[in-house]
Amino acid sequence: MTALGILYPGHFAEDDYPRIEQLLGSDIRVDVVHTAMGDGVYGLDALRETGSARRLAEGVEALRLSGVEAVVWASTAGSFTHGREGAQEQVRTLARTAGMPASSTSFGFEHALRELGVRRVAVAAAYPQEVTELFTDFLRGAGLEVAAAHSAGVTTAAQVASWGEPEVLELARAADTAQAEAVVLPDTALHTASHVGALEDALGKPVLTANQVTVWEALRLTDRRVNAPGLGALFTREPIVQV
Repeated sequence: MTALGILYPGHFAEDDYPRIEQLLGSDIRVDVVHTAMGDGVYGLDALRETGSARRLAEGVEALRLSGVEAVVWASTAGSFTHGREGAQEQVRTLARTAGMPASSTSFGFEHALRELGVRRVAVAAAYPQEVTELFTDFLRGAGLEVAAAHSAGVTTAAQVASWGEPEVLELARAADTAQAEAVVLPDTALHTASHVGALEDALGKPVLTANQVTVWEALRLTDRRVNAPGLGALFTREPIVQV
């Protein structure tokens, strides 16, 4: 049994994680511990505070006691809004506090895109424009090209969490462009675990979503690979060999 630890802010789309655990269909356990998120407003100050060391430390002891082998901070915006250096320090602090390998969803996107051999992406974000721009800057800092980016302009995580497959597909299509090799949906408040296959069928390319990528990143930290077709190309393709 491989036990994965997820630090998740608030209560929005956390039910994606038992769904992902079910789709993995293997000896994988996904443990979710919640941290505080205030009122869930997508303002820069609020998002940065969500990812503060104090907030992250709230859930670490519970994860340690559950016996997980790695931990991932499951708030993309609670990471990239600190900038690349701040996000790296956030992960280092989390690893020291937890005493185990650690990462965040933001770095999970970077690693997952590299795994798929993707260089050029379209970003489909529910965030306000200024938050989306910080995410595209984060990806560019990893050497990725952002072919297109769309912001839905939503201001709260609660609104994002209420969306179903039609709204998620509309968001992805609004960002997609022929030049993009994959489409990225960065918000962990967005329910996507049941929609990845439909999104990839509709767009004809890999689609990476935040909660899917979060679990994949935790598996990467534990050196596990699981074939799970229901979770899209990221969970079915052979890894790219980087030369």
